[in-house]
Amino acid sequence: MAKVPATAIAAGGLIGGYGVARWTKKRPLGGVALAAAGAVAARQWQQAAGTKAAVGLTTAYVAAFAGSHPLAKKVGAWPSVFGVAGAVAVASWAVTRNVAE
Repeated sequence: MAKVPATAIAAGGLIGGYGVARWTKKRPLGGVALAAAGAVAARQWQQAAGTKAAVGLTTAYVAAFAGSHPLAKKVGAWPSVFGVAGAVAVASWAVTRNVAE
């Protein structure tokens, strides 16, 4: 079975975490989805590019989550979530693109 890339997991975690929180009206449930995807992505980042890269990308993931809140006040919730998810995906791709799988 093919492994889902950490880039997709991280972006999906940000989008999915928000979606779960919004549709269930239970923010902690969205947080669980966000954290689970972040943990899986962090493990893959560590395996692919090392601990320093994993720490940096995990920090970016958490910063994107935090930054999406004030950004949402300016551009709207979904555009904010898609924007930060895209930014994390690009960062993940940039750090791990030259790593052989």
